[in-house]
Amino acid sequence: MPEPLPHNTFAGAYVDRAGERRVDEAWQRDALTRPGTVFVPVWQGRCPADEARGRIWLLRYEDLPGEPRMDELVFLGVFRGAPAFALEVNEPVLPVTGGVEYRDLRTLGGLLPPDEASLAAHARAMVLWHQAQRHCGHCGAATAPDAGGYARICTGPGCGRRIFPRVDPAIIVLVAAGERCLLGRQPTWPEGRYSTIAGFVEPGESLEDAVRREVFEETNVRLAEVLYQSSQPWPFPSALMLGFRAVAESDEIVLNDGELEDARWFSRREIRAGWPKLPPRLSIARRLVDDWLGEDAAANDGRSRQGLG
Repeated sequence: MPEPLPHNTFAGAYVDRAGERRVDEAWQRDALTRPGTVFVPVWQGRCPADEARGRIWLLRYEDLPGEPRMDELVFLGVFRGAPAFALEVNEPVLPVTGGVEYRDLRTLGGLLPPDEASLAAHARAMVLWHQAQRHCGHCGAATAPDAGGYARICTGPGCGRRIFPRVDPAIIVLVAAGERCLLGRQPTWPEGRYSTIAGFVEPGESLEDAVRREVFEETNVRLAEVLYQSSQPWPFPSALMLGFRAVAESDEIVLNDGELEDARWFSRREIRAGWPKLPPRLSIARRLVDDWLGEDAAANDGRSRQGLG
């Protein structure tokens, strides 16, 4: 049996989310001062880390800038056997010793251990969700946190709607045609960078239908086989990337909707030679490309072994 694939960056059930504790405010309040309890501060969408050590900086109760209010915290769950909370800070809280900076998770995610990257992404996504849900979308009244930070309740008279965190599903797909794969680039990307085709799922649409639609809209290529591969939480601010592999049925490229600046077919040889530039390794886009390249290497290795036998 092949070894299981590693988690994508930010993924992995490293935190016991302990949903039953979200409504137990007494337990949460007691947990604040327990030995081992950690807090993930989020400042302007960034989390603190010691880049030299490749570790996130987790606060203890004594590190907090003041006595926290329960409605300022999000109970993330149990991390490494201890309660973990996220909180938004108005200014960067830093250790006395230095060496810690608040970093964007797009940069930080690939430097951290997998469980810390997952925890930071979880904290960032929840803090940003609270920032975006200060008012009820139905009546416009203010909302208040509830359920350990996993809901907000409208305070408007006669409304009282409960609002829950949501994610935006987006498909991302490596389209292959024999020894070639289909990559495109957006005009805002660094020069020479290409990536796999991606786009948001629309209402009333299945994931497979979204894959076929997005590839055709952006490149005019029609697909035969579409297979799910893996997923990645992408907290920028709250997407869930659903990774697919697909086999092309046609290969003529036309930029139908103008979202891409360019799209082309690239061979394995070209990509291995360094053209084009690929997305960062922390992204599922890069994993899709790397897995496709690895299949060719594995097949060659298998043929070599058979020849030796």
